[in-house]
Amino acid sequence: MTKPIQPIIIKKVKKAAHGHHGGAWKIAYADFVTAMMAFFLLMWLISMTTQEQKDGLAEYFAPTSALSAGSSGSGGILMGTALDKAGNKTSEPRDATRDATGQENKARPTSPSGASDREIKPRNASMQANYSAMASLRQALQNMPEIADLSRNIVIEQTKDGLNVSLVDDNGRSMFPEGSVQPYDRTRLVLEALAPTLRRLPNQLSVAGHTAVARPGSVPTVDSWSLTAGRALSVREILSGAGLPSNRFTSVAGRADTEPLFLDNPYIPPNRRVTITLLNAEPPLPPGVP
Repeated sequence: MTKPIQPIIIKKVKKAAHGHHGGAWKIAYADFVTAMMAFFLLMWLISMTTQEQKDGLAEYFAPTSALSAGSSGSGGILMGTALDKAGNKTSEPRDATRDATGQENKARPTSPSGASDREIKPRNASMQANYSAMASLRQALQNMPEIADLSRNIVIEQTKDGLNVSLVDDNGRSMFPEGSVQPYDRTRLVLEALAPTLRRLPNQLSVAGHTAVARPGSVPTVDSWSLTAGRALSVREILSGAGLPSNRFTSVAGRADTEPLFLDNPYIPPNRRVTITLLNAEPPLPPGVP
């Protein structure tokens, strides 16, 4: 008797595919590697910078530390605004008066008409002469492209006393080595470029050195009075060596930190400067006045 044929049953077990584990860890790892690369790059840059550059970077990120991009004017050398004692940037003379609408009124009388007219005419003539001198000084510096990168360090402004030409420290770039009365070679080039124009101008000159106020807790390494006086003397000597007669100078002084350029922040680098002032000529006395 034959056995019945049993059907062969084959069971196929389908394995379920593994679910997606997600790639969030890959993103986190990539961020970590990027952060580490940036960290080591920062460490390398810090090790390659000088102390002067580090100070400049620190001042740059301070809220009120940096000069505006327009302090040198239109991207060119000395082509516009200047620094004002109150910390504002202005291309107008400090002694110019303005009316209630903010418009400049240089000829506003301040005394009876006869006297004010005589006072205003010499003043306007002096201002006109200062503008002409300013243009001559700018042209002298523009003829030297090798010092074009110092445009932010040279500030020309008109004041009530005359025309100021200031060599100003900027963030990351100083005109004198720290604690030294002898300027950098680039500063010497600027002064030698200015000397021929200053010699042609009729103005008497005064030179004053200034420094920034020491930050609280810091210990000054040099006396600020001696430092600023020494820098002013160095500027006078360089100008004299470049052909400027000694009798053109009326005074050479060190002001230490008594006259900060930025009253609201006397610690920042632009307060460190040496200023050459082209003094206004005294107006001639009218006939009959002793």
